Amino acid sequence: MEILQVKQIHKIYGEKENKVYALRDVSFSVEQGEFIAIVGTSGSGKSTLLNLIGGLDTPARGQIIIRGHDIASLKRKELTIFRRRNIGFVFQNYSLMPVLNVYDNVALPVTFDRGKHVDHGYIRELLKELGLWEKRKRYPSELSGGQQQRVALARALANKPALVLADEPTGNLDSSTTVEVMGLLKESSRKYHQTILMVTHNEALAQACDRIIRIEDGRLYCAAGKDGGWL
Repeated sequence: MEILQVKQIHKIYGEKENKVYALRDVSFSVEQGEFIAIVGTSGSGKSTLLNLIGGLDTPARGQIIIRGHDIASLKRKELTIFRRRNIGFVFQNYSLMPVLNVYDNVALPVTFDRGKHVDHGYIRELLKELGLWEKRKRYPSELSGGQQQRVALARALANKPALVLADEPTGNLDSSTTVEVMGLLKESSRKYHQTILMVTHNEALAQACDRIIRIEDGRLYCAAGKDGGWL
C-alpha cells in the first residue's frame, strides 16, 4: 500500500537573479513498511526534501500526498494536527526537552494531541524494546548520545505515525553507537511495520536500507534497491 506520493515537486528560494532551485521535478512513491535512505552531496536538496515531506516547508509546485491527504493544501492548523498524528521526526541533535525525563519526553507528542488519553502500555513497550525502561526517570543530560537518540526514536514512534523522518540520525554518534541506532531503526520498521525515510551521507548506512533515493543538484538521480536495480 502506498503511504507517500511525491509528485513533481519544485522548491525555489529567492527571486530573479538570486533564484535558487533547491528541488526540480522530484517524483517518487513509498510503500508502507519501507526503510528508505535519501542520499546526496551537501546542498543536493535531500534535507529540503525531508522538510517538505514533513510539512515543515511548502513546495513552490507539486503535491505531497500522505495517507491520501495533500499536505500542501492543508491550512496551518490542519497541517499542525496532521503532522502531529502522522509524522514522527528524529533529528541529528536529538531535540529532547531538557526539563522532562525520558518517559515524559516520549509521551510529549501524544500528550499534545490527546491530552490525558495516552497509551501508557504502548509507551512502556517502546521503552522496554529500546532498552530505556530502567532509565525512564532520567533526564537527557544524564544520558549518553546513543541513549538520547533512542529516546528520540521512541518519541517519534509514540504516536504510531504513518512516516518516521530521520535527518542524519547518527551524525553525532560514534561508529558502534551508529550501528546500534541503525539496528533499532530497522527493527522498528520491521516490528511496527513502520515507514522510515532517512537522510544520510553515509553510503554504508544507505546500503543497509530497503531502497536508496539519490538526489543531486535538486534532481532525483535514481530510486534504486540495494543491488542498484531500479524499483
